[in-house]
Amino acid sequence: MKLRISHETTYRYGQPIRNLVQSLRLTPSIFEGQKVHEWQIDVSGGIRGPGFRDGAGDWIEGWTVRGPVDQVTIRIDGRIDTRDMAGVLRGHREMIHPMAYLTETAATKPDASLRDLATGVQGSTADSLDLAHRLSTQVSDSIAFRPGVTGHATTAAEALALGEGVCQDHTHALLALARVRDLPARYVSGYLQSTVDGKANDAAHAWAEIHVQGLGWVGFDAANRCCPDERYVRLGSGLDASDAAPIRGVAMGSGSEELAVAVRVEELAQ
Repeated sequence: MKLRISHETTYRYGQPIRNLVQSLRLTPSIFEGQKVHEWQIDVSGGIRGPGFRDGAGDWIEGWTVRGPVDQVTIRIDGRIDTRDMAGVLRGHREMIHPMAYLTETAATKPDASLRDLATGVQGSTADSLDLAHRLSTQVSDSIAFRPGVTGHATTAAEALALGEGVCQDHTHALLALARVRDLPARYVSGYLQSTVDGKANDAAHAWAEIHVQGLGWVGFDAANRCCPDERYVRLGSGLDASDAAPIRGVAMGSGSEELAVAVRVEELAQ
């Protein structure tokens, strides 16, 4: 599938900031399922710093904005070819051992309810692919997709108790369940061309990857009850949403901050 991606993130500050330093994980991953043709990142008033590929295989680059400024906009414009790999992350080069992704975080720490949910799922690590699918289905059945009911700081335990959430909540819950069952799991950030019902997706997306014996990393999107296919564009990964955030930064100044995000992922004519 040929996709065109436009992504604009704007920060507005109540008081002009003196300086802004950002770390951007906004470049598509390199693996057999993706081929980038064009990809431009621009930060208004920004100075591009050095970039590097981290141990997880993600490309990270630094940007600096010198103030005073009261608004900063990050723009992404790119074209990419994607291929359905049945969720398997084949050809991705990284150095971190999968067992490192058994680490709990504040967002994915399992409470009694999450542990009960995980241990109640039939299957064993002897057939880790089947178990991973069952865990993903359990999360889909336990947390209904409903935008606006949770926030960026909502934990997996809180989303399960609420019974509702968005892709971040589904992913955190699946990470928690997989790790309880001794399956390494990580959070993936990226884009989705449309949801399974065909509706356009106007925001960044997230899903989980679980390490499966004999296959390696396999993606599971519990929010949409599927594995990533040609509609998905992978950017990067981490232990949770904060660790895998496409944009991280520090602004020097005081006052309020407002965030506006606009994402458009459209299929181009073949």
